[in-house]
Amino acid sequence: MLVLTRKLNEQIVIQLGDQDVIVRIVSVKADRVRLGIIAAPEVSVHREEVLLRIKDGELAHAG
Repeated sequence: MLVLTRKLNEQIVIQLGDQDVIVRIVSVKADRVRLGIIAAPEVSVHREEVLLRIKDGELAHAG
């Protein structure tokens, strides 16, 4: 696991082939961090619990 430290409005870039996924720190309050994710429409981005439900077949359409 790679662990990074970022400040508010800083970001990291993840390269997936020729696609870039940008993860930006949008806000930090107490024990919560809000992330903004910028990715091409063909790149699926899900919260872990949603992805698990999709894999289990509980969600027919997720976004």
